[in-house]
Amino acid sequence: MADMIKLLVVESPTKAKTIGRFLNSAEYKVMATVGHLRDLPKSKMGVEITEKVKVDYVIDENKAKTIGELKKAIKQADSVYLATDMDREGEAIAWHTRWILKDSNKKISTRKFKRIVFHEITKEAVEVAMGKAGRIDMDLVAAQQGRRVLDRLVGYSLSPVLWKKVRRGLSAGRVQSVAVRLICEREKEIEKFKKEKFFKVLADLKKGKEVFGAELVRVDGKTFIQSKKMDLFDGSYSYSKSIFDKKAVVDKFLARLDKEFVVEKTTARASKRTPP
Repeated sequence: MADMIKLLVVESPTKAKTIGRFLNSAEYKVMATVGHLRDLPKSKMGVEITEKVKVDYVIDENKAKTIGELKKAIKQADSVYLATDMDREGEAIAWHTRWILKDSNKKISTRKFKRIVFHEITKEAVEVAMGKAGRIDMDLVAAQQGRRVLDRLVGYSLSPVLWKKVRRGLSAGRVQSVAVRLICEREKEIEKFKKEKFFKVLADLKKGKEVFGAELVRVDGKTFIQSKKMDLFDGSYSYSKSIFDKKAVVDKFLARLDKEFVVEKTTARASKRTPP
């Protein structure tokens, strides 16, 4: 009988190759799930809401070869280290992987599976993680399931509306539906905005042969263009308003101006403009 090995399961094939290079191949075997091994079916809702939420998971047909290789490897392993990512998706992948491998062989003990996480791809980090092996965090698994179920309930209910009203093939989910609402609410604010006419006073000044433009910024100690802010949701929107809101006021101001202007000071500086 061949010597038993330790099976280390990660998500990424690239990560599996990297870890496999610094672990003893006679003692360890590193394999990748390449993402989720099972998920909700694409052909139907797959979620039933009664007194409890019932989820119908199906094995990904494209992962048949990967699952077969994992089932073959586990027969030669005395322990299985589930080293998927440390987020809720990784925790769910670890849980699904254990379910698939253990369900295929009732003789395999749950104690054979150990959950480890590490934050760097080094031999030392992996060995330390193995020394601190624990259990799958079912709270994280539940969090991922909740997100996935919500995605399915909203997406499969809302997408047909898009197909009917906009274009077939579009999809919508928990994120898109909220984004659409934000866009609609912002559009309503834009429609409620009242346009106000205001005037600027510009002048072309000449010094010798050089001509340059100037804009009125202050009148009798008051800033000519006054900025206002409107609070919209969690942000704000700025717009400008001139103290000259009528042409008659502008004409009266221009009539009392001297015909000659004196430039007291000039300042040169580099500026950067970013389009809205």
